[in-house]
Parts: sequence; C-alpha cells; structure tokens
Amino acid sequence: MTYCVGMLVEEGLALIADTRTNAGVDSISTYRKLHVVDRPGERVLGVCTAGNLSVTQTALAMAREGVHLNVGEPAQTLETAPTLFRCAQILGHALRSVRLSIAPALEADSLNTSASMLLGGQINGGQMGLFLIYSQGNFIECGQDTPYLQIGELKYGKPILESGLGYDSSLAEAVKLGLISFSTTMRSNVGVGAPFDVLTVRRDYFSGEQRRIEQDDSYFADLHLRWTQAQAAARRSMPEPPWMKRPRPSVVES
Repeated sequence: MTYCVGMLVEEGLALIADTRTNAGVDSISTYRKLHVVDRPGERVLGVCTAGNLSVTQTALAMAREGVHLNVGEPAQTLETAPTLFRCAQILGHALRSVRLSIAPALEADSLNTSASMLLGGQINGGQMGLFLIYSQGNFIECGQDTPYLQIGELKYGKPILESGLGYDSSLAEAVKLGLISFSTTMRSNVGVGAPFDVLTVRRDYFSGEQRRIEQDDSYFADLHLRWTQAQAAARRSMPEPPWMKRPRPSVVES
C-alpha cells in the first residue's frame, strides 16, 4: 500500500509520496514513488505512483522511451511533449498498455494489477496543472473547488485536506496540511511510512524544489506531536452530551 497527494493552490504545486512497498508484514521495502522531470526554465513535472509496482515501473519506463499516441506521429516522452495534457495522455496510454499486456498473467496468480498516477507540473507556455490518471488510461484534472488529488491509502488523510486546504492557501500551508495527512495515515495503516519525498513548484518558475523527509525528521516529528496535542486539547474542550449527566452516588442507609 502507499499514499500520495498532490495539492494545487494559487501559489503553486506540492506533491508528496511515501516510499513503503509491502507484500505482507514480513516483506517491506522502500521504493521511490515520486519521479521528477526538471528542466529549469522549460518544464518541471512530478509523477507519483500507487498500486502494483511492476505495472507502474514498466509504464514509467515506456513513457521515458517514448509513446506513439497516433499513427504516423513520432514517439513522445514527458521531456518532449508540448503540453501537460499530452503528458497525461502519454502516461495514461502507457499505464493502460502495460496492464493489458501483463494483467492476464498476474491475475492468473491472483495478483492485483490496479495502479494509478498523479501528474503535476508546468510546461513553459502553458498553465500549471494536476491530473489523476487511472489504470484504464483515462484521467481527471484538479480544479479550484477541491484543490487536491490523492492516490493509494487516501481515506485517513482526506478529512485533513477537505477541512483545511483551499485554493487560496499558501504553498507552505499546503505542504504542512499534506504532511499532517501523512501523519494521520501512518497512525492508521502500517503500509504507509517514511521516508517521504516532496516536490514543490511555484507557479511560472519552471523549476522545482525536492526534499526527502526521513522518519526522524525534526520538523515532521514536531508537527506530528503538535497535531496530536492539539487534537487532544480540542477534544477535552468540547462539552459532554447534556443528556449524559453523571449519576449521583447512592446513599446507603445504615
């Protein structure tokens, strides 16, 4: 299992992905799931992956080599595609092709072949965007009303983003909320864990900043502690149900 989130706010884009891959409690490995194409001044793209690791790795390799989207056209890659929309098409085509190719063999062994990707970034001459790409090759685009997309183990972190993130949030606020959503998810699912990879891109800068957050990262540890304490304080400050009055101790007559 994994967890990845992309957040698109007015100031820019943030992508966060965990690195844990497990095939049972006794087989846990670390693989990078945030892949970056950074050509300063020209384009910066981030791709997060979730699901069957062999499917996503093969699809990414296909996208790097080049994909023929239309007969007679030259192959295109994430580094040569003219628009972000075309990059989403390339990844969708690659993901669908890989699943159709290897799914029968994997499913014969009762292996799950589902996979999904997040694509975010900006290419010079176009707008910044964020896409969620499904196993079938189709995709949706992030909008201002709900300025985030998730893949993987998303249910535990969703309430944090739903209640706190807005399109007018700062990029730093988005990263903070994203990391809190990871903290919440880790507490509920051991299949998600550090280190986390983070990519932040400011709108129209065409260059990204990458960071890896380890398990013992001081900021993440402090954020986790403060969030836990804040939740406990908020819970204690809320009134108890008025119909749940404590019973008076009974008096035993001698």
